[in-house]
Amino acid sequence: MNAPPPIDVRPATADRWPDLALLFSGTPSARCWCAYWRLSAGAYATASPEERRQLLRDRVGREPAPGMIAYVGGEAVGWCSLGPRVGFERLVRSRTIPAIDDRPVWAIVCFRVKTGHRRRGVARALLEGAVAYARSQGAVGLEAYPVDPGERRIRAPDAYGGILRMFDMAGFRRVVATEARSAGLRRWLVRLDL
Repeated sequence: MNAPPPIDVRPATADRWPDLALLFSGTPSARCWCAYWRLSAGAYATASPEERRQLLRDRVGREPAPGMIAYVGGEAVGWCSLGPRVGFERLVRSRTIPAIDDRPVWAIVCFRVKTGHRRRGVARALLEGAVAYARSQGAVGLEAYPVDPGERRIRAPDAYGGILRMFDMAGFRRVVATEARSAGLRRWLVRLDL
């Protein structure tokens, strides 16, 4: 039995934009372009997919990088959006996922793993890469908002914020079950102090 190919996780820098654009193109993610959490509800509703794409394109050229890209055999197969919590306008204004304190933590808001690469450790590798990157950038902690499906499988779009078990295994602590939901499942606020 052959070992699975290694997963290489890198920050989304300007030179990696073509890989990220290809990963998003032609998928439901191409409507969002990872702008849902970065914009207010009103701004997101009025922005076209092209405007959302440009927002991500502009962020890819800045520090800190707006996320991590996973590669297998040189092909971009996964994405994890992260950054300082204050940079996610919808999250800052959220009544269902409130800030639990005033620490300047970073947030992980979504994952995308390309079809054909799911259930192969890509999301876990992205999470490990996100933790390492946030630490290297001086973040004091990381938050995320995963769902807990228990033992049942859920559709990939419903798990875009991650699965609670993956964060448990990475050392995040469960802080509070929020009022936010995805696919009818409550989102947890989890935290890892760095």
